[in-house]
Amino acid sequence: MKMNASGLLAVGALLLLQACAAQAPASSRYFDSSGRPDVLSGGARRIEISTSQGRFHVWTKRVGNNPTIKLLLLHGGPGGSSEYFEAADSYFPGASIEYYYYDQLGSFRSDQPDDAKLAALLNTEHFVEEVEQVRQALGLGRDDFYLLGHSWGGILAIEYALKYQQHLKGLIISNMMASIPAYNEYAKNVLMPRMDPKVLAEVQALEAAKDYANPRYMELLVPNYYEHHILRMPSAQWPEPASRAFSHSNQKVYVPMQGPSEMGASGILEKWDRTKDLPAITVPTLTIGGQYDTMDPKHMEWMASQVRQGRYLHCPQGSHMSMYDDQRTYFAGLIRFIQDVDTGRF
Repeated sequence: MKMNASGLLAVGALLLLQACAAQAPASSRYFDSSGRPDVLSGGARRIEISTSQGRFHVWTKRVGNNPTIKLLLLHGGPGGSSEYFEAADSYFPGASIEYYYYDQLGSFRSDQPDDAKLAALLNTEHFVEEVEQVRQALGLGRDDFYLLGHSWGGILAIEYALKYQQHLKGLIISNMMASIPAYNEYAKNVLMPRMDPKVLAEVQALEAAKDYANPRYMELLVPNYYEHHILRMPSAQWPEPASRAFSHSNQKVYVPMQGPSEMGASGILEKWDRTKDLPAITVPTLTIGGQYDTMDPKHMEWMASQVRQGRYLHCPQGSHMSMYDDQRTYFAGLIRFIQDVDTGRF
């Protein structure tokens, strides 16, 4: 069939548009949320989950688009919030990593069950199933799903991988050991002896009296422990997302699971230990540790040697919040791991 000049122009224009779309910069595709069901809310959505205590909703928020890299963030605490992960906003978009904020049940932007129902859900089994329901709702799977767990989130990530690693493309365990008893030993034998003996004695006296609500307790811990091992900056200079997340911690989740002491665990998680189970994790895994962490960096390096496909990232200036006090090392190593797995270089 013969085509007139106007028809040829139309076909040419269409081909040009298609070529431009195919060659569009990755950044423009990354920020194009056309057709995504969460576009109206800027990526935020509340996901319904089913539990033994009824149905609740948890808050999530997507940033970016990448068909092969989708990273779900598991915050610490327990009972913390994903707000402190906002440091990632300075790094992940530039690497075209699609990532998801997620507040676990009982945490700041998610539902807060009443005390009796919440108490019944404070166990690793519940939170693993919660993560699995979130994964399903977000449509994440083996070809694109990366899971990053920080601190308590690292415990949760390990537990999830041991049950559901068939859904994972990559696993990141950030600033968390594989054993709470080993963590308690490290705190007792390494971290506590580094404190001023007079300060340590006063802290231990307050703990022995179970006087955790005494303002003096945090007055001692913040400059003598937090600023050395949690986030190595003067607390008055802590980045706003970190301070905000700390202020939104739910003690009704934190204390039963972690225990009231800030220098060791004594709650539901006290005997948690997965050191012998690490070889069962076969997906590509990155462990991250900080030189000044509350967690033993040597143990976290050892963890990388125990999983089937492991790599360790050391943050020489970092503490427990290495994403802030050794930020460039943290995000450069994390992004490199994800990109290596994505391109088959791992």
